[in-house]
Amino acid sequence: MADTLPPFVEIVVIGGGPVGGLTACCLAQAGLEVMMVEAAAPEALARAGTDGRSIAIALSAQRVFAGAGAWPLMEAEAEPILEIRVTDGASPLFLHYDHNAIGDQPFGWIVENTTIRRAVHERLGQLPTVRVVAPARVAKVERGAADATVTLADGRSVRCNLVVAADGRGSPTRKGAGIGLTRWEYHQSGIVCTVAHEKPHDGVAHEHFLPSGPFAILPMKGTAAHPHRSSIVWTEKLHLAEAIVAQDDAGFLAELESRFGDILGRIGLDGPRFHYPLSLQFAERAIDRRLALIGDAAHGMHPIAGQGMNMGIRDVAALAEVVADARRLGLDVGGPDVLERYQRWRRFDNMLMLGLTDVLNRLFSNDIGALKLARDLGLAAVQAMPGVKRFFMKHAMGVVGDLPRLMRGEKL
Repeated sequence: MADTLPPFVEIVVIGGGPVGGLTACCLAQAGLEVMMVEAAAPEALARAGTDGRSIAIALSAQRVFAGAGAWPLMEAEAEPILEIRVTDGASPLFLHYDHNAIGDQPFGWIVENTTIRRAVHERLGQLPTVRVVAPARVAKVERGAADATVTLADGRSVRCNLVVAADGRGSPTRKGAGIGLTRWEYHQSGIVCTVAHEKPHDGVAHEHFLPSGPFAILPMKGTAAHPHRSSIVWTEKLHLAEAIVAQDDAGFLAELESRFGDILGRIGLDGPRFHYPLSLQFAERAIDRRLALIGDAAHGMHPIAGQGMNMGIRDVAALAEVVADARRLGLDVGGPDVLERYQRWRRFDNMLMLGLTDVLNRLFSNDIGALKLARDLGLAAVQAMPGVKRFFMKHAMGVVGDLPRLMRGEKL
């Protein structure tokens, strides 16, 4: 028999992925009573081999994990990004970032998605004001002027002040609220896998632009069996990606080697490969009565700049701050003024990043001569201008803009 739910909690988070779980951690750390509802069992979310993605966590996003108490649980498996090298096809021109040029902090860290999920769920178990209900599905969300009621598929229900939708790109919560969505397909797929290689990566992340899309080599923490490892994020035309992934290991590795090159010596596969169709989408608004959308439920972008998760974590930090501030002042944490503040804070930043990733993908995912010349000259120009280069490096760290307290390394 399922456990009885309390009649009331302050906040219900729907979705237990990294963004939803981190939201619950941050809010509980601030003393709020939180319930998180997740369709999958927590152990299934963190099971090795179920998700081939590794995530680039920018410095500012790492501070949010640290503020939530989850970073110590994943730090040992996080590889620092010390340099970033951007190249375009066979062009000799390039752009090179070195973290030493602006301080002693890395640009960020590469962490496997399953590691993040495991750490977040472990942290949730340490917080006394969080209740995780999983596996469980939400059947209905009713939102009124005074409160909201979340009813599960098994009939259990709970009232709350605020519902947070962290249930992904297809968000049933967003659809149930009647919030419209703008979306377009890139007709590309992101192939992801982990490779072991002969030479050390030295903390260098490579972004190599090819006519079919960006090809990224991201430094990962090694293992006893494979001391030198990297994560591959390989954008390919949709129909080609399906054929490439369907090949046997030898055929797939041959395709990979033709793009990877020999910069890290001999390479081999370290685990399964996956591919994910790529698209851009954004909700027409991030809030409704007693409802806030965060992460992929609010926006989804191309992985070209590795910012999808980082923008979701910015949502988490901003929402946690406005809610915690309201709580301290004795205000309604799900009231319209609180939610409007969250939307105003995040709307421009998210739309700017959506537009930037879309333009970059369209600009670099081709082999048109005039565009290729223009972008190569652009890379060379930035490389030659230290002031501009420092700005882009700070942007890669996520330390530019109106940052929430958690992203500045301050307490919520």
